[in-house]
This record gives sequence, C-alpha cells and structure tokens, in this order.
Amino acid sequence: MTIEDFRPEKQITTFYPPQRVLMGPGPSDTHPRVLNAMARPTLGHLDPVFADMMEELKSLIRYAFQTRNRMTFSVSGPGSVGMEMCFVNMIVPGDKVIVCRNGVFGGRMIENVERHGGVAVVVDDKWGEPVDPQKVEDALKQNPDAKILAFVHAETSTGVLSDAETLCGLAQRHNCLTIVDTVTSLGGSPLKVDEWGIDAIYSGSQKCLSCPPGLSPVSFSERVTELVKNRKEKVHSWFMDLNLLLNYWGSANRTYHHTAPTNSLYALHESLVMLSEEGLEHSWVRHQRNHKAFKAGLEIFGINYVVDERYRLPQLNSVYVPEGVDEKEVRRRLLDNYSLEIGAGLGDFSGKVWRFGLMGYASRIENVIFCLNALETVFSDMGMKLEHGAAEAAAHQFYAANPMPVSFSG
Repeated sequence: MTIEDFRPEKQITTFYPPQRVLMGPGPSDTHPRVLNAMARPTLGHLDPVFADMMEELKSLIRYAFQTRNRMTFSVSGPGSVGMEMCFVNMIVPGDKVIVCRNGVFGGRMIENVERHGGVAVVVDDKWGEPVDPQKVEDALKQNPDAKILAFVHAETSTGVLSDAETLCGLAQRHNCLTIVDTVTSLGGSPLKVDEWGIDAIYSGSQKCLSCPPGLSPVSFSERVTELVKNRKEKVHSWFMDLNLLLNYWGSANRTYHHTAPTNSLYALHESLVMLSEEGLEHSWVRHQRNHKAFKAGLEIFGINYVVDERYRLPQLNSVYVPEGVDEKEVRRRLLDNYSLEIGAGLGDFSGKVWRFGLMGYASRIENVIFCLNALETVFSDMGMKLEHGAAEAAAHQFYAANPMPVSFSG
C-alpha cells in the first residue's frame, strides 16, 4: 500500500458551518465578542501574561458564583468533567452519598458516585418537579453517616429549578458536604455560593455564559480543599486531581499540569467580562423578562409548560407538544426553513416535550419574536388555525408593560 491509499475517498475541503439560531438546551449562541476573543494570538499556558489573565479569570468566576473561595477556576473540559472532578476528589470507596434525582442529570450524579466506589442513597422526585426538601431531610436523618448531598440546581432535561439554599442548609445541619450542578443556572438564575454554603459547584461555559462548550467553571470551599489534601489514597484521576491542579491554578509559581486550552480560556474570560459589565442581577432579570414574554406568545398557541410557574427555569422553557402535532417534523422545519434549533425531550419526556433555550446571548427580544413567528408559520403550514401575528403581539405587549429596570442596588 502507498500513502495515497489512505487518502479519504471523499474530497474534504474547509468546513464552513451554517449560521444557526441556537434556542435549544445548549449550547447557546456565542456572542461575537467571545468569538473574536478566541481568534487572538495563542500564548503558551505558562506564559506570564497568560498567568495574569488566569488570575483575572478566577476573579471573574468568583463574581459569577458569588464566592470568595480560593479554589475557583475553570476545568479544561465540559460540565460533565466538572461534575466528575467534584465526585472523584471528594469520594473514597465506601462513602455514602445522598443523590437527588428529578431528571437526567441527577441520574448522572448517581453514576458518578457508583463509578468512584461510593454508595448512592437516591432521593427521587417526579420529572418536572423540584427536589423535595422534606424527602432530603428524611434521607439525611435516616443516614447520619452520609458524607455528601448532591443535587442539580437547574435540571436541563425538565426545566425545573430546585431550592439550593434550603437544600444546602439541610446538609449543613446534618454535617454533610454539598455538590451542586449549576450548568444551566450560572448567569441566568440567582446563585450565591457563599451565602448558601455550597461546598463544591460546577457549571459549563456553553449555556448562560454565551461561550462555546468545552470549559467548566468550578469552585471548592476550604472544607473540600482540606478534605482532598488529607486523603489517605490518591485521587482516582490524575487529570482531575485537585491537589495537582492547586499547583497550576492555585499557586503563584505555577507548575506544569496540562496544556490548558488558551484560546478557549480567552473566550470564557471575555464572556465573564461581559457578565460583569451587564451585572449579575441585570442578567437574572433579563432572562426572566424574556422568558415571560416568550410564555405570553406560546400561550396563544395553546402550549402549556411542564413545570409549575413557581419552579420554572426562565432560561430553559420546557413545554408539552400540542396534541396531534408531529414534534419531530416541527423541529425539522424550524431547522431547515429558519436555521432555528430547539431541543427535544430526553428520557421520560422523549417525544412529549420541546425545550426552548433563552440562554445568555440567545436571551434577546429579537430571538423571542423570531421564534414565535417561525412557530406560527410552521404550525399554520401544518394545519393549525391561528390568528396571524397574535403571538408576537402578546410578547410585545408584555415587553411594553414590563420595561427593564434602569439600575440595581446592592
């Protein structure tokens, strides 16, 4: 055989992706400023200028999480790596962990506990409902030897927001550490690590931070840092060993750990600069306002939400597919005709719900109106009787009646 025998049969040329409007469960649209940041000159990951940027990045992540934790940084990998980093560092074989499951990602937490040799005590709640604090308190009382309470703050598979402050308070009263998944909530819903007493937290770059996927902001309390330092056996992952990463992210004299994704970190830095410029509180209100305007439009189509309004995620609108509507065909037409991506249901919700993301840069008035108009056309073409322009009008009426606050205090 010759070298040419290994050449691909199809002639491959430069890849140019289509321009999409990403209104699914993630990734969300990347802001142009963030894309521009990724195109800047690549630096070595031990370059002193890059080290200065890393310090700024840590400070920006602390602001987003509302924490002063020293060990706050970005893991080189998506939110799933941030999840595994928490579990692999904090669990030793035999540890009992109470895990709350009310959707797909609570199930992934259970998988992590078991893979790392822990014993999972599962607290189940119905999909679309928040974690029940009473069930958690009962589990903590029945398992006084439990070491960790783990739960998802914003369950992406259902669009429900659980009461992290109350759950963390319960864990503290029972001398339990906490691991909290905030992949979908960071930047879009109120989140206060220090005030709520969260011990280990992870998120993702691709949701409300308007950044490409591939990075996971994390933060660890001093209790966790000391726990990991005093482990009697090595962490069962070299790459995610917090003790080793302390010498790269946490040390003034950085030592080589891995080749950090420098340009991706520029992007996260820029996205967090933008969040700081906007202000966290403003971002939370913006997400809520666009969600409510979108809801006003969806109601014109007779579309109902999966989650009770009290626990509904503004950035992840999970709704039931109207009876008699081909949910796959709607998604196909939106993608083919409008280059608009929305999400399907997962697991128990497969074929039953759509998931509309209004996250970060995608949480804009023009996206709300564009999506409502596209849905109206698709529904009409499929035979649904609708009043032309009514959904858009309902959204505009909400915006007119609820202007964004000019400023915030505190």
